[in-house]
Amino acid sequence: MTTVERSVGAPVTRVDGLAKVTGTARYAYEFPTRDVSYVWPVQATVARGRVAEVDPAPALALPGVLAVLDHTNAPRLNAEAQASADLFVLQSPQVAYHGQIVAAVVATSLEAAREGAAAVRVGYEREPHDVVLRADDERLEIAETVTDGSPGLVERGDADGAWATAPVRVDATYTTPVEHPSPMEPHATIAVWDEDRLTLFNSDQGPYMSAQLISALFGIELGAVEVVAEYIGGGFGSKGIPRSPTVLAALAARAVERPVKIALTRQQMFQLIPYRSPTIQRVRLGAERDGRLTVIQHESVQQRSTQVPFADQTVSSTRMMYAAPHARTTVKVAPLDVMTPAWFRAPGHTPGMFALESAVDELAGALGMDPVELRIRNEPETDPESGKPFSSRNLVACLREGAARFGWERRDPAPGIRREGRWLLGTGVAASHHPDYTFPSTAVARAEEDGTYRVRIGAADLGTGARTALTQVAADALGIPLSRLRLEIGRASLGMAPFAGGSLGTASWGWAVDKACRALRKELDTYAGVVPDGGLEVVADTAEDLERRADLSRHTFGAQFAQVRVDGDTGEIRVDRMLGVFAAGRIVNPHTARSQFLGAMTMGLSMALLEVGEVDPAFGDFANHDFAGYHIAAHADVPRLDVVLMEEDDNTTNPVGAKGIGELGIVGAAAAIGNAFHHATGERVRDLPIRIERSRDALRTARAAERRRPGAGEPEPRVG
Repeated sequence: MTTVERSVGAPVTRVDGLAKVTGTARYAYEFPTRDVSYVWPVQATVARGRVAEVDPAPALALPGVLAVLDHTNAPRLNAEAQASADLFVLQSPQVAYHGQIVAAVVATSLEAAREGAAAVRVGYEREPHDVVLRADDERLEIAETVTDGSPGLVERGDADGAWATAPVRVDATYTTPVEHPSPMEPHATIAVWDEDRLTLFNSDQGPYMSAQLISALFGIELGAVEVVAEYIGGGFGSKGIPRSPTVLAALAARAVERPVKIALTRQQMFQLIPYRSPTIQRVRLGAERDGRLTVIQHESVQQRSTQVPFADQTVSSTRMMYAAPHARTTVKVAPLDVMTPAWFRAPGHTPGMFALESAVDELAGALGMDPVELRIRNEPETDPESGKPFSSRNLVACLREGAARFGWERRDPAPGIRREGRWLLGTGVAASHHPDYTFPSTAVARAEEDGTYRVRIGAADLGTGARTALTQVAADALGIPLSRLRLEIGRASLGMAPFAGGSLGTASWGWAVDKACRALRKELDTYAGVVPDGGLEVVADTAEDLERRADLSRHTFGAQFAQVRVDGDTGEIRVDRMLGVFAAGRIVNPHTARSQFLGAMTMGLSMALLEVGEVDPAFGDFANHDFAGYHIAAHADVPRLDVVLMEEDDNTTNPVGAKGIGELGIVGAAAAIGNAFHHATGERVRDLPIRIERSRDALRTARAAERRRPGAGEPEPRVG
């Protein structure tokens, strides 16, 4: 086999780019389907109670309406299935949250289904509800486990004793709001039954794992479920498993015995798709006067639904970020009458690191120490939580490289003094972290008689470039040019593979692809490189390889720098520039990797300044449930973003050397902006987002403090 130039590490243009720009890439809602019908959900208008009655007559009288489903006539799901209670759609009259699906209309057209849903009359037995997260809620309890499997309470050393004797202490509370996933492509499904076989064309982050869940819910064999997700327009964790609209489509298709489509409106996305839980976080840091941490305490209060004991891993990063002999992390959850929160944009780590990295900045101020050097001074030699060696840890290198590139040495450490006209200027830094996860996967590599190759794996490309990266991995393992390879992904039937979440996709799938292709190449050698009649195929499974892997602490790290300007008159906040420096193993494709980091940093900016789900206590709903009220970063909000990818060789993680990168770029971004805001104004805002109202409050406080200082008296600019 002729040696060709390696493609891993090269900025290869997306292999699916042409299909996307020409419109031939098919998304879930676009698959041609004969005799298709449409389902529209009827959603609860109460936050808690029971459905007393459903009157379908007005809907059934409309042209095109085929059926009205509710808890009395919907097909039954397998009550023994191990699945979130939110997925048992139309199985009970109980209403657990505002917007829950309580009925549905199936019709021959989308318009008829929507009109029919509006005509269905639902009566309720209302019950009192509570949807507001409070730190003093009497129902708060320590979570048994959080999403990474760790306990809700973890302690090492004597956290209370060390806190009591620490010479320098920071004790602060930070809050983050409800945040909604907002993928460009809404959740959409086409459900097709063929007797007892179900095909779902689904906007889905993990076709194989989704097929497992759907087969359990409907009580059918795993092999009888096909999930097709060839192209996905973003997910951010929300499409990690099928959600209630997907289940509804399958129920409706079974009820009317014809294919059924559903695509959520943007408003329905805010009501039916899980969100990031709000948090109330208290961080206490104790240190020696030289800056060495002696104790870290981090408590997070967050909400769960009354149906599911979900608790996010908000404090998990804290336990291993910095060297401190004493530590305690706690996650407390309050059961509220809300939809179950779920994974979203580096779940847990994003809000948790906002609190931790803001507190570290506050500690630097209390010590009179540079915040970059404070972080470096507390760099651990081994994982402080587990004691295991790190497979690689280049946080210090990221901090130093970022500081040099950002011009950190020119920074005046005093806050609230640098001006350009009416603008106050400030700079901030924060660390980024995400675990390096790898799950078992299978892959199939096949040599065809015509000299081409085909690789099949049940992966999913959310638009991040996974299809391109896996093609590069496969081509290098086979020693062939990209043009001779065809990669097939996006179907459950392609074999066991984890979902595209937790930044584990490329590392997990790439390992299996690399193994299958190398095995095929070796097998071909036994045929002297000549493909036998009918082709040659090899299947690879990495489950045993993972079990044999060295027991190390595996993570990715980065450093985020931001420059912020604040209008001293109006409180307007502008981020001038951001720099992210990241160490995340071998970068398979620097072109698509940079794109992911830019997107993640933009999401962090959006989190810092814009995004907030406003809960309506009276109705239990979100007051802002579209992009007119729920603001996300637009072009005008995004400054000059720079990304630096550090070289990092970590051959202990997998044969490709790749680590996950998708979520690392958001972690720490909001803290860097918040720290820059403090440096600009001299005032700390501990509640996200830092909207203009909070900025103005901070400026008023700064003006008042200035007037109280001796010698003050000069007129100050008016705060809006």
